[in-house]
Amino acid sequence: MEFAIKTENLGRIYKIRGGKKEDPKELVALSGVDLQVGRGELFGLLGPNGAGKTTLIKILTTLLAPTSGRAWVAGFDVTERVNEVRQRINMVSGGESSGYGLLTVRENLWMFAQFYGLSSAEANRRIKALLKVVGLDDRINTKSSDLSTGLRQKMNIVRGFLTDPDVLFLDEPTLSLDVGASRDVRRFVREWVDQDPTRTLLLTTHYMVEAEELCDRVAIINKGRVLACDTPANLKHRLQKDVIYRMEVSPLNSLGTAPFEALPGVRKVVHRPQDGFSVLELILEKDDALSSVVATLTSADKHILNLQKREPTLEDVFVDLVGYSMEEVEQAEAPEASQ
Repeated sequence: MEFAIKTENLGRIYKIRGGKKEDPKELVALSGVDLQVGRGELFGLLGPNGAGKTTLIKILTTLLAPTSGRAWVAGFDVTERVNEVRQRINMVSGGESSGYGLLTVRENLWMFAQFYGLSSAEANRRIKALLKVVGLDDRINTKSSDLSTGLRQKMNIVRGFLTDPDVLFLDEPTLSLDVGASRDVRRFVREWVDQDPTRTLLLTTHYMVEAEELCDRVAIINKGRVLACDTPANLKHRLQKDVIYRMEVSPLNSLGTAPFEALPGVRKVVHRPQDGFSVLELILEKDDALSSVVATLTSADKHILNLQKREPTLEDVFVDLVGYSMEEVEQAEAPEASQ
């Protein structure tokens, strides 16, 4: 297979300085990352904030040098052949600033097109076509400063596709979009890749549905390491031997999940407190293990409000690999700066 993106033992360590007398501390953002993304593939990096997704994209787009290992994009080494890589890629980030406020939507996009050498005629043709696709054609002459956050993000997304790159990097592209706009962007992203087998797209996200709906393959990443990489279907298949239940119960309060995790046949338990009740996500080795869970709830005077058996999801795969839900990991990592 011809690889559009390839990494070998890629690593990145940040030096964090404290006070004047303190030695710099090290933060490992990436460690031993080996990835191979085929040409024409829509590849997803799925992980919580702070997992290392953005650091990896910055290295692949020549914005950051790796501490160790090597990486190639479109066949070129990202540290030795910077110009060749940049000519063949584009990038959009969900948290980036949105152009120049005094310029209109068309003027912003036209200016970026000139950086890539597009003629004015071709740039204007593509701008009109892409703005129509994302539903922003009626704002073509609106100053970007007058757009909402979601509409400015749509303009950013158009900028990424405007140059028709060989490899496009989308870093949390739907971060500031509402449900409808996110759905439109996902549909456009999938169609863009499908229309041309030479196009490759790498998407980072912490939205399970986005990864499952869009990606040909997904790499689950946490704390700078790739824990698994396969198609969404194959990743979920690894849990087919397990039994998964969603249970709504009266509030657990101080009971926590420890009594359930200690039960025979219970592999993982995730507790999601809600308004007036608790949700337990249970990964069990067999159906028989459910009876001991029910008995433990009964002895603690907790009532079962709803019980559903369901098929595995990517969230279940993440819990199985990491031991915690995506939400729990992000809450634990919140004090640290995301990488």
